[in-house]
Amino acid sequence: MNRIATSSPALSDRERAVAEKFAAGLTYREIGEALFIAPSTVRTHLASIYDKLGVRNKVALAAHLAGASGARPDGLSPLSDAPPVLAIFPIECLNSEERWRRFADGLSSDITIDLARYAGLPVIAFHTMKSLGSKPADFAADGKALGATYIVSGQLRADDQRVRLTIELTDAGNGVSLWSERYDRPVEDIFTLQDSLTESVINVLAGSYGALATVGRNAVRRKPPASLRAYDCYLLGVEQQDTFSRAGNAEAIRLVSRALELDPTLVKAWTELAYAYSIEASSGFSDNVQGSIEKWRAAVENAIQLDPTDSHACACLGDLRGCLGDLEGAERAQQRALEHGFNHADTLALLAGSKALVAGDPAEAIPLIERAMRLNPLAPPWYFGMQGRILFVAGRHREAIAALRRSSPDSPNVLMFLALAHAAVGESGEATRIAARLKAEFPDFSVERFIAAYPVTNPHAMQAIRDAAKLARLG
Repeated sequence: MNRIATSSPALSDRERAVAEKFAAGLTYREIGEALFIAPSTVRTHLASIYDKLGVRNKVALAAHLAGASGARPDGLSPLSDAPPVLAIFPIECLNSEERWRRFADGLSSDITIDLARYAGLPVIAFHTMKSLGSKPADFAADGKALGATYIVSGQLRADDQRVRLTIELTDAGNGVSLWSERYDRPVEDIFTLQDSLTESVINVLAGSYGALATVGRNAVRRKPPASLRAYDCYLLGVEQQDTFSRAGNAEAIRLVSRALELDPTLVKAWTELAYAYSIEASSGFSDNVQGSIEKWRAAVENAIQLDPTDSHACACLGDLRGCLGDLEGAERAQQRALEHGFNHADTLALLAGSKALVAGDPAEAIPLIERAMRLNPLAPPWYFGMQGRILFVAGRHREAIAALRRSSPDSPNVLMFLALAHAAVGESGEATRIAARLKAEFPDFSVERFIAAYPVTNPHAMQAIRDAAKLARLG
């Protein structure tokens, strides 16, 4: 007897056949050819199958068909604690020329691959999406059939002078547009153009304050606390950590720790936890600096063990190696972060700060932060904090002050660099005022503690900070 017949008697023979082939890894087109039906009919069947079985994606479907342990008595699979799933439809080319159709396909494939690396969300494989055509025929049906939470679709128009790309992010459940953007680029070298468009789309969608994270956090806030999943807790934790305040960092540790209780394999949560402990160590938020550093070490090592190619984890490991006095190890980790995250703005911003203060060549920091700012026009406040400290080390003190004023206002690190920059340009009154605020609000913070725990190991940066600290009377 067929295995599904007893566990899912509501499925028709055709639905059982579709379910088995889809769970086995066949695309809509391959299933259609095998069963002599259209790919759109396959999609309709899958939407019905998901409804009947109570599953949300291919993995859950395969587990259900295999009779995985832990199934509910009523035959339905439990709701997944996995993060949302992203489906990227091939970009629709509105030109008839074959070269532009190939360009649209290449762009779609690049965006899919890079989002799978950077977004922190499962992304459905490009070959699966290509079998569906260029745009969803029915958002609700496609969303259910694919197990997708969000759908990305786009259109491409081109002539001999310019290429215009429109990208839209949509709620897969109801078809409501959540975000859209239009990119207009001159036609130059075709591969450079493809890279430029891919980079722009990835960073606006996948950055720490990108469209996906913003949509996710807005949805999470509407949920009762008891129903939060691992990915929900992670998103809220990132938001709290980005305040760089004492209370925000403590809440980030609580939320991200909860995310890891729910899903110990969530690499990005381990990395965020590591950064939270590094902030705790360098900002005077902990009575036990060495304890915070050890927790930083444990968290980042877990992240690297789970995914040695995660660019955020590699950047965080570089800072840890510097903190432990292993500058060669710090530079190796920085290089891995750059290799795996050259197109990811958040990684570049973190690396820029590390190059300026921790290890490597400080001269490389400014082009890295400039590239990060260019790639991510939605730059969160912490980018400006990184930019400010880099400009300070470079001796561009007025520019540093302007950048730091746009950063996190409750971060002791930002306040320190503001005081140092004002002192360096002879504004002793403003430097003294900021130094007094630091001492009043963050009594456990000190310049030397920041140097030791951030860490600051580049000699030029260390000397610049200590010289300005004397002028600002900042101990």
